Amino acid sequence: MEMILVHGAGGTPTTWDSVAPRLRDAGHRVQLVSNPMHSLAGDVANTARALAGCAGPVLLVGHSYGGAVITNVGTDPRVVGLVYIAAFAPDQGESVQAIVERYPAAEVHKHMRRGPDGEWASEHTEEYWAEIGWDLTEAQRRTFDEGSRPSANAIFTEATGEPAWRDTPSWYLVAAQDRTLRPEIQRDMAARAGATVTEVPGSHFTPLVWPQRVADLVTRAAGAVTGGLP
Repeated sequence: MEMILVHGAGGTPTTWDSVAPRLRDAGHRVQLVSNPMHSLAGDVANTARALAGCAGPVLLVGHSYGGAVITNVGTDPRVVGLVYIAAFAPDQGESVQAIVERYPAAEVHKHMRRGPDGEWASEHTEEYWAEIGWDLTEAQRRTFDEGSRPSANAIFTEATGEPAWRDTPSWYLVAAQDRTLRPEIQRDMAARAGATVTEVPGSHFTPLVWPQRVADLVTRAAGAVTGGLP
């Protein structure tokens, strides 16, 4: 099956370094999207270009902000399933910022810094890693730091269109100790989307901490929408 994996804000395709090989070993055709993170609309268009090269059926997988991207791209008729990994699943007219503002601020908030053009980036101090990404190895932290990029404010404030999860089967992996996207927000979004929900312990860096669990969920989703065919 064809799969497109979408990283979150500030991230890169290295998010999927331990997940993609497992999916390919299972016989799936996997694309990793690198979004510029200048606007939600731009990232949706960029991911849609990756989808344009697929014959279908296609499964979209999004981590964190990447969930907002697949929620918009997934209305394409070639998309047969959505998998959210500790990810945003906004409703129509809703932004990422509007979602988080309905809840108490997550611990990551104190580590966020605004750039001169209004862009956002997290400051990866020792305190950040101890509080936000305590379960990553030193090597994983270095890789994340090397690839990390600022995210324009527009990716958080632009509104979502018709959400794909309204008409497309979805799965959701909740990170139960997440200090970036509060677990109760994840559970609420998953319930609203009617997603099949699984939980794992650990931080927001779920694809790096639990790659096998992520790959297993994606594989189960693929089997459910294709009747078990690769």
